Amino acid sequence: MILGRVIGEVTSTINHPFYDATKQLVVEKTDAAGKATGDYVIAVDIVGAGVGELVLVLDEGNGARQVLGSNDAPVRSVVVGIVDAINPSG
Repeated sequence: MILGRVIGEVTSTINHPFYDATKQLVVEKTDAAGKATGDYVIAVDIVGAGVGELVLVLDEGNGARQVLGSNDAPVRSVVVGIVDAINPSG
């Protein structure tokens, strides 16, 4: 799983038919404190996340396909949650 912040949305005019009914987000990876790591992932959004929101991303192809209910979807990453808060352990 990856913790990250949505920094944009991907739009395309030509794509695989699987992506016709999906929203793809650019998610900048963060550490547990919310600080950007400088890396990003593009993920299919199934939770209705928007720019600026902290999200949880499943970044493993087979797991992502299972979440989406497809055995052959060309997908690796999927946004599976919007994070409300992180409570540090102490």
